[in-house]
Amino acid sequence: MIGRIHSLESFGTVDGPGTRFVVFFQGCPMRCLYCHNPDTWDPRGGEEMTAEYILEQYERNIAFYHGGGITTTGGEPLLQIDFLIELYEKAKEKGIHTCLDTSGIVFNPKNEELMAKFDRLMKVTDLIMLDIKHIDPVLHQKLASQPNEGILAFAQYTAEKGVDLWIRHVVVPGLTDDDEYLYKLGYFIGGLSNLKALDALPYHTMGEVKYEKLGKEYPLKGVPAMDKDELIKKKQVIINGIKARRAENK
Repeated sequence: MIGRIHSLESFGTVDGPGTRFVVFFQGCPMRCLYCHNPDTWDPRGGEEMTAEYILEQYERNIAFYHGGGITTTGGEPLLQIDFLIELYEKAKEKGIHTCLDTSGIVFNPKNEELMAKFDRLMKVTDLIMLDIKHIDPVLHQKLASQPNEGILAFAQYTAEKGVDLWIRHVVVPGLTDDDEYLYKLGYFIGGLSNLKALDALPYHTMGEVKYEKLGKEYPLKGVPAMDKDELIKKKQVIINGIKARRAENK
């Protein structure tokens, strides 16, 4: 089977536990206003690669991945779920730790054929890093041009399957930093039994250069990078929501 891959990174350090071999999948249905990888959107782009080739590249530096493994990101890896399954099944045969960095946007519990594929994928997935863009459905649609119903359903599905979950949330000044919604986000994820970590990520402006090179107008031109001290406060709001939900569940 052939996958369309944007790029490979040999020594990722922020893409899951340990040092990771990072596979950037090509194609994404999301159009997040703060996306810094617009070159991954087009599913027709990238290079064709086999799972065997990707694993060969991993094994070239296998000594460095002790405590790490493979992370698939993008783009959106779940757009190529059949190829992703093949890659992960072959990786698990070799004892490689697998981490899926995803928006969850492809998830659809009403599609039986797709759900059978998700069930198969979960059996060979060690960790999921789920990026929840916004907890409010209306604001999520404005931010990412996609609904969040399936994304939140995917989060609950991972809990049912018992796959370790890290939640990621990009904090953007004026867009995703409202305390009310941050607390609601925390309250929601606090109900997930498989939640292992929370990453509140600061918005940065590094993607602006890519847009210029691609001849695209940067949607958030003029929005400042997130202040790191303020980020700490915003993460605490999410944590407060988590604690409240967990207190109710005791």
